[in-house]
Amino acid sequence: MTVRPPKAVGFTLIEVMLAMTLLSIMVVLLFSSLRIGAESWNAGESKIASVNEKAVVYQFFKRHLPGIRPLWDDFSEQEPSFSFQGRRERMQFVSVLPVSAAHKGLQLFEIGIDPRDRDVIMVKLKPFYPTEEDAQWRQEEVVLLEHVREFELSYYSQDLGNGIWLDSWQDKESLPALIKIKITLDDQSYWPEMTFALRLAGAAGDKL
Repeated sequence: MTVRPPKAVGFTLIEVMLAMTLLSIMVVLLFSSLRIGAESWNAGESKIASVNEKAVVYQFFKRHLPGIRPLWDDFSEQEPSFSFQGRRERMQFVSVLPVSAAHKGLQLFEIGIDPRDRDVIMVKLKPFYPTEEDAQWRQEEVVLLEHVREFELSYYSQDLGNGIWLDSWQDKESLPALIKIKITLDDQSYWPEMTFALRLAGAAGDKL
């Protein structure tokens, strides 16, 4: 009786190579999926950040522009001047901060392109007049928006019943009826024009 040797147990070289090929394909597909997922996540995060940035800027203008006060600065030694002054890239006005803010009362805002950095919109803020004797006229500066390519302001005039948009609103004795703001970013992302009506535009300028 002939005894046969036991059959060898294992994989052939071809089977091993096929298995390694399949494993390599699976690893490539897995990392490709992870890369696509990471890119999608980053794109989503960037989109959310962009939307939040636009919302913050819009809310800033919505909060302060409609309540602009038609006031005169005649409490200093200089010749009285109307508090609202507007140019194409810069605007000055008086508004009130909310009660919850650290600084209360009438505040003088100056918003415009920072001359030191042309791609930044800067907000300068200080009290319109001291609330206490010998109070310091402290001015604060805050960056409102960065990476700005263009910042344009327009002012709607209703003088003599003829409505017209102007690039400048200086040396006048009243407020414009509307203010339009156009912002273009460096990445050319869509930013809708913003237009705000001034509630006290028809009121006569008050002198303090």
